[in-house]
Amino acid sequence: MIRLILVGILLLLSLAFFLQNQEQEVSLRYFFGLLEASTPVYKPIMAGFVVGLLVSAILLFPPWVRGRIELRRKTKALQEAQVDLERLRQSFEKVSDRPAPSGPLRDHTDD
Repeated sequence: MIRLILVGILLLLSLAFFLQNQEQEVSLRYFFGLLEASTPVYKPIMAGFVVGLLVSAILLFPPWVRGRIELRRKTKALQEAQVDLERLRQSFEKVSDRPAPSGPLRDHTDD
C-alpha cells in the first residue's frame, strides 16, 4: 500500500513538472550530428520516464511469472497432501474403529 502511495505521489509530481515546463524549448542533437530538433523540455523527460517504466516492467515480469508458477505448484502440492491426510485418517478410523482426531496431532509426552 505504501508503494502504491509513493508511486502515485511520484506520478503527480512528474505530471506537475511536465505541465510547468511546457513553454521552455530544448535543442536535441541526434547521433553523429545528422539531425537537430527543437522541442519542449518536458517531451524528452517524459520519454525517458516512460522508457524507464517499460524497462522496469520488462525486468520485473519474469520473476513475477516464476513466483506465480511456484505458488500454483505449492498450492497443488498442499491440496494433494490434504487429500492424503484425509485418506490416512479414514483408514485409521477403519483399523481402530474409533474416530480419528480432527485437529493437529500433539505429542503428549511432555504433559
